[in-house]
Amino acid sequence: MLFSAGYLLIALENVVHLNKAGVALFTGVTLWVLAVMGFLGVTIEHEALSQHFESVAELMFFLLAAMAIVELIDTHQGFSWIQREIRTTNARKLLWIVSFFTFFLSAVLDNLTTAIVMVTLLKKLLNSRNEQLFFAGFVIIAANAGGAWSPIGDVTTIMLWNSGHISTVAIVSETLVPSLISLLIPLLLVSFMPPSELRGSLVREDHSNMAPNPESKAVLLAGVLLLLWVPLFKFLTHLPPFMGMLFSLSVLWLGTEILHRKKTEEIKKQFSVAGVLQRVDTPSVLFFLGILLAVGALEAIGALQILGEGLASTFPNFQYSNAFLGILSSVVDNVPLVAGVVGMYPLEQYPADHEFWTLLAYCAGTGGSMLVIGSAAGVAAMGLLKIDFVWYLKRIAPLALLGYLGGVAWFMIMG
Repeated sequence: MLFSAGYLLIALENVVHLNKAGVALFTGVTLWVLAVMGFLGVTIEHEALSQHFESVAELMFFLLAAMAIVELIDTHQGFSWIQREIRTTNARKLLWIVSFFTFFLSAVLDNLTTAIVMVTLLKKLLNSRNEQLFFAGFVIIAANAGGAWSPIGDVTTIMLWNSGHISTVAIVSETLVPSLISLLIPLLLVSFMPPSELRGSLVREDHSNMAPNPESKAVLLAGVLLLLWVPLFKFLTHLPPFMGMLFSLSVLWLGTEILHRKKTEEIKKQFSVAGVLQRVDTPSVLFFLGILLAVGALEAIGALQILGEGLASTFPNFQYSNAFLGILSSVVDNVPLVAGVVGMYPLEQYPADHEFWTLLAYCAGTGGSMLVIGSAAGVAAMGLLKIDFVWYLKRIAPLALLGYLGGVAWFMIMG
């Protein structure tokens, strides 16, 4: 009841005028207080919070480092080159370009980092807030779809990949097409029945005379290469992804310090990571922290495990249970849900690379697109653009749902 009340206040932020970050933190912390004091029906040891907070902290540092890298590129006007290259003012064409670029970039980086990069770019490309919001909705859909078919594209696929439940070949070959379908259906729907944001020409800034200087190009190239380095760092060292992101941030930090070492202190401060961190959207990070704490408390008291067992008994066919799990992941974080499913079904029952695991990866990865707070990419975009929960529910959620069901249908037909 407390989680639902907090969730409702977050959804109605513009009505109740309570900041969603404060509500999320209050909900998360209060749930843990009630859990450790035994008011939720079970006795939780304090060590449970320490164990859960390890994974939460990893995501927090990953998010902070990624946002700092993107902000540093933006401060050096590194995105101006991309802005100059995208010359079209046709709304539909630009939506397809942005969506497909996000889809494939997300598979190489991850959906969270890609969403941060693309939403930052949209803020530079488009003047109209309505256009920014609508395009950001498709960035969320495309980022989650792209992350679902890559072993390093989403936290849940990384989890299944590391634990040996899926291989790279299986996840790519079996999940690429349905993931693509989950993006194509929304794109086709808005192309044939365009909303107001896609009628006529886009409202864009004129960047034709904006020539990126050598420093901008250097920081952009270094930043992109360092972001691409993160999955390779994980593969080579087997360390968590946040370590690779922190390493990339440190390299770019030192590089920009050297780049501006002969300039005045005022310029150094403006273009340094220390200055950039002051512009990072801290309330969004705290909102993300609160949501993860709240979901972690539900996991600790066994609520999610009971939910998983109920799914198994309600849906004997794993295709239907996984499909429902994907829809559920838009409300409750997909990481503990997938962790609960992994614990419920041993490899003896469903061997590695069985359709059960690839379908689970698809459903958990793309299902979160149906609500703006249903995925890490959505939470990041929500914070960067102040996306209203109800607006997203009306304008983007139906499109995401149809795309999601299209991908599930592909699995069922091919299975």
